[in-house]
Amino acid sequence: MTISWAAYRRARRRSRQAWAVLIVLAAGLVSAVCWFFTAGQFAVAEPSVTGPSTAPVLDPAWMKAVPPVRPVPEGRAADALESLEVKGRAANDNYERTAFGQAWLDVDRNGCDTRNDILRRDLGGAQFTEGSRCRVARGEFHEPYTGAVVTFTRGAESSKAVQIDHVVALGDAWQKGAQQLTPLQRQNLANDPLNLVAADGPANQEKSASDAAGWLPKNKAFRCHYVARQISVKAAYALWVTQAEKDAMNRVLASCPQQQTLIPR
Repeated sequence: MTISWAAYRRARRRSRQAWAVLIVLAAGLVSAVCWFFTAGQFAVAEPSVTGPSTAPVLDPAWMKAVPPVRPVPEGRAADALESLEVKGRAANDNYERTAFGQAWLDVDRNGCDTRNDILRRDLGGAQFTEGSRCRVARGEFHEPYTGAVVTFTRGAESSKAVQIDHVVALGDAWQKGAQQLTPLQRQNLANDPLNLVAADGPANQEKSASDAAGWLPKNKAFRCHYVARQISVKAAYALWVTQAEKDAMNRVLASCPQQQTLIPR
């Protein structure tokens, strides 16, 4: 059978197009395999986080605001961040937890210590120990740092599963201005509900005294609130930030430019 020259050219063109498609598909497959065995496997393995994006500050029915050094500026957290002084860390070789007063005082004079106030504020369906209107015995909440649902049960070992985190760690505060505060102001900083959230125990231990440049919550939905809360605390207690810390905060706030500061009320 005789094949015309035109038919031959069409066949050659289709063949070249088919090979081009196969080459593109092969290149895509190779790229996908390389991505998976570098970063992709970790992205696929990372669990989705659908936890809370905010956390409460006060329950005005039974909590009172703690007097700060100065009022938290209202408005965008990014603007408040620009008002904070940028400096390096001060020495921390003289840091002592006792510089911030006795742990978990009743600074708002509502009859209950700060730790139990925060547990009661943050836990859903909080129940008290028998005969007490303060000591929280159990409860459950959508933990903000991991996004997981966590149960608190009071006990010698079980209580450690839920800890009360200083959003601005006291060790960090000590290196960024708290040494210049009065003992009463440091005591207020350590017990201010603005600076406190109930948190997953291991996540709190992992954070330790890190600032935003060194640690952010695994729950990405909470990061804007977390950074805005740190900025609010630092503004309220005349604390400064390092340049690396400010850069990290700005990166977070770039995804939520209208994020507001937190005003205890």
